[in-house]
Amino acid sequence: MHQRYVYLNLVRFKGMKMLQLPSRKLILDATYAMLQVAIKFKEVFPRYQDRDLSYKWLPSLNDWRRVEEVCQFLKVFEEVTNTISGSLYPTSNMFLPEVWKIKEALSEKSLDENVYMRSMANKMKDKFDKNWGECNLLMAIGAVLDPRYKMVLIKFCFPKIYSELDASRNIDYVRKAPYDLFSEYVDTYTSSNLKQEMNQTISTIDCEANHTSKFKSKGRLEFDLFVRKSESVQPLKSELDIYLEEGIFICHGEPDYCLDVIEWWKVNNLKFCILSKIAVDILSILITTIASEAAFSTRGRTIDPYHASLSTKTMEALICAGDWVRSIHGMKGVLSKTKEDMKEIILP
Repeated sequence: MHQRYVYLNLVRFKGMKMLQLPSRKLILDATYAMLQVAIKFKEVFPRYQDRDLSYKWLPSLNDWRRVEEVCQFLKVFEEVTNTISGSLYPTSNMFLPEVWKIKEALSEKSLDENVYMRSMANKMKDKFDKNWGECNLLMAIGAVLDPRYKMVLIKFCFPKIYSELDASRNIDYVRKAPYDLFSEYVDTYTSSNLKQEMNQTISTIDCEANHTSKFKSKGRLEFDLFVRKSESVQPLKSELDIYLEEGIFICHGEPDYCLDVIEWWKVNNLKFCILSKIAVDILSILITTIASEAAFSTRGRTIDPYHASLSTKTMEALICAGDWVRSIHGMKGVLSKTKEDMKEIILP
């Protein structure tokens, strides 16, 4: 059944009395939400035709069956959209599982026995392959630095997302990238720490110069520098090797999504001194900086006409203060009731 049929029906229902229905609200929103609500009013469509002789878009039973199948398929995209574009702004480690979920749904429906579902899924799958033909390295490294996934998720989902040849190439690419990044952090961390410790050593020796000879101070300095250089030599197994060789982290007694990954790295900071710095830098990158409401609707803009005259600093302060207050009180952005009121058509 065409989307315009449902849309026109919803608009026409405004002002009509619904009889003994649990819900009397119709919404004008995304396709999935509109179809979901339309199903609840399935029995009302024939009654409306009885009242309005010019009504010619009465869905058949076959149409309603198709609507239910399409809703079941689009539910996956609704969940993914709410996850990656929600007001909580998830971090980069959550991106790859959601992309894999979409690919799985598209691959399954592209082989569906129904021609209309197969045709729709194939068109969406072609767009997916076009946009995700190249490996997103940041997304992959974010998954590797999640103790619940590591390289296990990469090896599992890449063959499902890419072709066999591309999957093998991308797995090798992702396996090598964290080591290159780790080496850069080691060089930066070691050089900065060595310079800082050298300055501290020199300051200490200068303070003790009045109590020791010049020759002894110089020898002490050379010895301290030798010790620092010796300790800076990396062992055979790096922190990254140890991290990847350990088994994946399993959340006992709670769902995986309850794990605060950045907090996990904070707790394991002493064990993975340098790797934890990389993890915080990578995992703190947001999947998206804009919520789905602002991306797909002009009603949810942050700066409305009433705030347009405010200065940049004032507007930034208001936005930050709002985020902090919602975070402190556990609020998820705009109240759902207010958001629904903006989208709903309440029938009399």
